Amino acid sequence: MKQIIKLDTIDERILGLIQEDASLTVQQIGERIGLSATPCWRRMKNLEAAGVIDRRVAILNPAAIGLTGTVFVFVRIGKHEAAWLDDFSKAIAGIPEIVECHRLAGQIDYLIKCVVRDIDHYDEVYKLLIGRVPGLVDISAAFSMERLKQVTKIDCRTAR
Repeated sequence: MKQIIKLDTIDERILGLIQEDASLTVQQIGERIGLSATPCWRRMKNLEAAGVIDRRVAILNPAAIGLTGTVFVFVRIGKHEAAWLDDFSKAIAGIPEIVECHRLAGQIDYLIKCVVRDIDHYDEVYKLLIGRVPGLVDISAAFSMERLKQVTKIDCRTAR
């Protein structure tokens, strides 16, 4: 198990700022939290080295590029084997419409989140999935009608 990193309020403020806008310069971040650039840069490098900052990305608006559908796919499997999981992981990695996949406890084995143009596009993804992954017992889907909340920012204070 990975060690939990203890964050102070300055670290939390840095993390809050870069989660809102990863394009901020070290100088801008330092000014906003009351640090000069060098100690701010050191803290950020330490947070990266510790694995707290995983990566910095741009978040796209899927609808702006024609991907207006979000589908949650529920998968049940017949065999729970390491080799099958490896094959499954490789298969879903090769389907770009799949943006998340979670292994679950309970009645459903896997939850997949897909971003697609429409129902016909999801049907293409479905056919790819069943064609590439043997041993699927049941696949069902729920189409999101409206996204009520989506955040990428984690409030570090909730870990205390």
